[in-house]
Amino acid sequence: MDKPKPRVHGIGGVFFKSRDPDALSAWYERHLDFPVTKWGGAKFDWRRADTGAPATTVWSPFPEDTGHFTPGDKPFMLNLRVDDLDGLLAALRAEGCRVLDRREDGEFGSFGYVVDPEGLVLELWQPPAEAGSAP
Repeated sequence: MDKPKPRVHGIGGVFFKSRDPDALSAWYERHLDFPVTKWGGAKFDWRRADTGAPATTVWSPFPEDTGHFTPGDKPFMLNLRVDDLDGLLAALRAEGCRVLDRREDGEFGSFGYVVDPEGLVLELWQPPAEAGSAP
């Protein structure tokens, strides 16, 4: 019997608030060899264990006053990689989860948002079909 496809197949990113995102990125680049990009975060490329498809995880500091993690009350947010954003959001709503009426669609894929029971905003990311990576 085939194992059901997982709802989430990886961490797409770790985003967190920082007093000085540029200085912090520079520190990680200098001392830990993070591959910091022009937009200030770092990209780590890998392959999915289930399909072998290329994938990316992003590490990115945000300014302390960012509203991107709203309505969460945590100083960080996780981005989780999914294959079927619409299906997952519908299933989470049906299961009584707090799914936000917030969606973003663009060149880097589609994003939906759910809040866990402790107030952490989870950004669900479906990468574009022709790519497996982020900015």
